[in-house]
Amino acid sequence: MEALRELEVYGQTSAHLQKVCALLRERILEVVSAKGGHLSSSLGAIELIVGLHSVFDKNKHPLIFDTSHQAYAHKLLTGRFETFCTLRQLGGLSGFCCPSESVYDYFVAGHSSTALSVGVGVAKAYALKGIGDVPVAVVGDGSLSAGLAYEALNELGDRKYPLVILLNDNEMSIAKPIGAISNALSQLMAGPLYQSLRDKIKAILKSMPEGVSYLANRFEESFKLITPGILFEELGISYMGPIDGHDIEAIIQALKLAKETKGPLLIHAQTTKGKGYKIAEGPYEKWHGVGPFDLATGLPTSAKDRNKPLSPTEVYSQTLLDYATKDVKIVGVTAAMPGGTGLGKLIEAYPDRFWDVGIAEQHAVTSMAALAKEGFKPFVSVYSTFLQRAFDQIVHDTAIMTLPVKFAIDRAGIVGEDGETHQGLLDIAYLRPIPNMTLLAPRDNATLKQAIAFARDHASGPCAFRYPRGGWLLPEGVFEAVPYEHAKSVLLKEGQEVLFVGYGNGVGRAYQTLEILKDLQIALLDLCFLKPLDTHLKDILPRYARIYVFSDSYQINGVGSALLEYLAQIDHSPKLKSFELPDLFIRHGNTALVEKSLKLDPPSLAQRVLEDLSI
Repeated sequence: MEALRELEVYGQTSAHLQKVCALLRERILEVVSAKGGHLSSSLGAIELIVGLHSVFDKNKHPLIFDTSHQAYAHKLLTGRFETFCTLRQLGGLSGFCCPSESVYDYFVAGHSSTALSVGVGVAKAYALKGIGDVPVAVVGDGSLSAGLAYEALNELGDRKYPLVILLNDNEMSIAKPIGAISNALSQLMAGPLYQSLRDKIKAILKSMPEGVSYLANRFEESFKLITPGILFEELGISYMGPIDGHDIEAIIQALKLAKETKGPLLIHAQTTKGKGYKIAEGPYEKWHGVGPFDLATGLPTSAKDRNKPLSPTEVYSQTLLDYATKDVKIVGVTAAMPGGTGLGKLIEAYPDRFWDVGIAEQHAVTSMAALAKEGFKPFVSVYSTFLQRAFDQIVHDTAIMTLPVKFAIDRAGIVGEDGETHQGLLDIAYLRPIPNMTLLAPRDNATLKQAIAFARDHASGPCAFRYPRGGWLLPEGVFEAVPYEHAKSVLLKEGQEVLFVGYGNGVGRAYQTLEILKDLQIALLDLCFLKPLDTHLKDILPRYARIYVFSDSYQINGVGSALLEYLAQIDHSPKLKSFELPDLFIRHGNTALVEKSLKLDPPSLAQRVLEDLSI
C-alpha cells in the first residue's frame, strides 16, 4: 500500500518523481518477465509518462497514446498497479490502451500513427465546447513514417489548434553536436516572450515595404534552420528539443512551458529503449515484445524445443529466400516488421530487392504494384491486422489493373495476448469481394511451401495466402502435400453423410475434431482455394447431408458464406453450419483459452456436432 501512495505524482517534486519512476520500472520488469509483453518501449517511456502525469491533470487533459504498447507506466499510474499482474491474460488487463478498461485510456491504440489525428479531433471538440484544457498526444518516432500522422500535422499547422505533442524518439540521433544550443533556442521560440514578439513583428510587417518584410521573414527562417525541428516549424507547429527523455526535471520544465503555449507545440524527447534494464537497452527488436524471461540473465524461461517444427513464419522466410536466390525477379516489402514477418533475412541477403518501408502499409502495397507492372514478382509480407490499413491500395492500385502482387498474410486467425486490435480475422471478409483476387490457404508447413511456389508463378492477378501465428493445428505429415492447382480442392478423407470442410488452419481444427469423433464416418475436405472456388464442388458437396465449416475467420462474409452462395447457385441446399468466429471483437488472452471460451476448441466442437446430429 505504501507503493500505491507513492504513485500520486500530480504536482510532486522531481525527487519524488524519480522514486516513482524506479517503482514503475521495477513493477514492469517484474510482471513482463513473468508473463511476457511489450518491454523495451514501455521502459523507455517511463520518465515521459511520469512527467506528463505530474504536469497535466489526468481528469482534465486527455493523454492520447500512439501504439500504446509504450503506455504500461500510464496504466500503473491510473489505478492498475495491483491488477497489472493480469496483463494480457484472459479476463485481465489489455496490453494496449483500452477505454472499456479505464476512463483514463482515451482511445483504443493497438495500431500506429493515430494519436495526432485523434488529438486534432479532440482539440476541435474543445474549441467548439469552449474548453480551455489542452489535449496531449504521445507519439513514437516510428509512427512518423505513416501518412496519417502527416495528414493530421498538415491540418494542425494550418488551423493552429492547441495541442501538445510529445515525440518519443528512441531510435534517431538528431543534431547531437548542437543539442544544448538547439534546446535553448527552441525553448525560446516556444516561450511566451518569443511568441508575443513574433506576433508583434507580423503585425508591423503588414505596413512595411516588401523588401523589409522579406528580410525579416528570412531572419526568422534562418533562426529556425539551426534547430532539428525545421520540418515541424515549416508545417506551422512550434518545436522544442531535443531534450533528454530520462531527465525528469528537463521533461517537467518543457511540459510546463508547453502547457501555457498557445497553438500546437511539439516536444522532441530522446529516449533509450529498455532504459533501466541493461540487457535490453538499445534498438534491439527482440526486446520489443517478449515472452517470459529470467531477469538476471535475460534468457527465456522456457527452453526452445529442438524437436518442435519450424513456425510458419520461419518456413515462409527460408522458402522465399531459397526462391529469391534462384530468381532475381522476386522482390518483397514489409512495413516495419522485418523480424515478425521473417523478411529480415531477405533484406540482409538482398538489400536492393527487399525493403522495410516503415509503418507505411499503403505505400508498401502501391510500390509493389508498380514493381509488378514492371515485370517483377513482389511479395508483400504483412500481418493480417496491418493489411487492413491498405485496403484501398489493394483495390485501386493492384486488383483493378490485375497486377500479380503476392500477399503473404502472417498472424491469420486468433493471435492471443495482443487481443482485439491484432486479431487476424478480417482478411478473408475484405479480400473475398475484390475482383481479380485469388485466395488460398495452406494447412501445414509442407503446403505453405507449395502456396509460396504457387504465388511465385501466379501471373494473372493478385493472390493472397494466409497462415497462423506460432504453429499449425494439423500434425506434420498426416496428409501428403502436392503442388497447388488453381481453384482445386483436395478430399483428404472419405466418409458418409457428414463432411468437414477446412480452410487453412481450419483443416487442423477439423482434423482434431474428427479424431474425437472417429467412430463416425466423417469426410474431410481441404478447400485450398476460397476464391475462385473449385467448380468440382458441385459434384462433391451434394453427396453429404450435413456440412460443417472450419476456418479461423469471421462467419460474416467468411468461408461458410462463400459455400452457401455457391450452393444457392447450383440450387442445392444441404444443412450447413459454420464454426467460424462470431460477430464480435475477440479480446486478449492465451489462444487456447480464448478458443475454449468461444467453444471453438476441438472437444467443444465435437460436442456441438453431436448435438447438431442429435447423437
